[in-house]
Parts: sequence; structure tokens; C-alpha cells
Amino acid sequence: MSEVEAVVFDVGNVLVRWDRRLPYIDHFDDPAELDRFLDEVIPLSWHGQHDAGRSAAEMVAERSAQFPHYAPLIADWFARFNDSIPGPVEGSPELVEALHAGGVPLYAITNFGADTWAGFAPTFPLLGRFRDIVVSGVEKLAKPDPAIFALAQERFGHSPEHMLFVDDSLPNVKAARTCGWQAHHFTDAGGLERDLKARGLLAG
Repeated sequence: MSEVEAVVFDVGNVLVRWDRRLPYIDHFDDPAELDRFLDEVIPLSWHGQHDAGRSAAEMVAERSAQFPHYAPLIADWFARFNDSIPGPVEGSPELVEALHAGGVPLYAITNFGADTWAGFAPTFPLLGRFRDIVVSGVEKLAKPDPAIFALAQERFGHSPEHMLFVDDSLPNVKAARTCGWQAHHFTDAGGLERDLKARGLLAG
């Protein structure tokens, strides 16, 4: 294994929790109806279009015309997006701070819409520890597309074999490895801490 010069984090469900049910749980008495709304009206595939660069306003207008009965709730997908981020992933901010204190360069690659990122980023000061963040909706490239890893490599200034990429999505982890990066499949902060110590990035 090559020496790691920099650690590159995903954001959602690595640094902060993300649960798209949260803005809607008060609107549905029947959990099955909520599941149907999420699966059929605003599915993850639709959300992924925002991650890939489509504007929220365009998407909300199009979907509201398709499902007029749900128009106010579709609008809430954007207006209340920060409600879907209830707080940090337990233990992750402490790892970021420890790496930063140790002088390890930190970066991030996140699948996040440009509109929602603009509303979220100022609420999470920990992002100030990162030297650069590649946001999919801004770049109109989303993980696991190899192109976003190529862009990040160029921006971050480290060769892929000397960067450790941390993501909760296994397809994204596999894509990074295919592009020559070292990678950690994140399940919890404890597992990541053990890996960082094994690599000599944190005192053990």
C-alpha cells in the first residue's frame, strides 16, 4: 500500500446523517403512504438528477405538474432539505479534527445538488477543515462516474494512489479503487478510526 498523503471524505452519511424521510414524517399518518410517496413521487433516481446538475426549481416544477396532488410536498423536498440532515454522524467530526490537527490534508467529494449545497454548507462549520470540496451538482458530474474522480485528482493535486477515499456507498468505493485510489468503505466512525490508525494517519 502506498503512503497516504491526503484523506478525501464523502459528506452524506459519512460526515452528516441524511434521511430523506425526515421532512415528511409529520405529513403522513400511514408509513406505507410515506414510503409510496418517496418511492413513486420523489424517488432516489429523481433526486439523483439534482446531484448530477439539474436545478431544483426546474425539477420541482416538472414533478409538481406530474403529481399536482403532491405539489406542496414536492416543493418541500427543496425548501425543507436541511431537515433531512439531522446532525453529524457520531464520531466523524472528531476524526476530521484529529486528522486536521495532525496536518493531514483533507478534501471531499460529495453527491449534492448545487442548490441544496448552497443552503446546507454554511450550517456545517466543519467543512472549513477541508482544503477543497468537489460538489457533483456544481460540476455536473456525480459519483461513481470516473470523471468526477479525475476532476478531484486534478483539483486536489495528489496522485490517486496517495489519496484515501472514504464513502458509505460501495459502488463509489469500487469506482475509486478502479481509478487507482485507496478507499475505505465507511460503516461507522469506529471502523474508520481503526483503518486510519493502521495506516499511520492517527496516533494509535
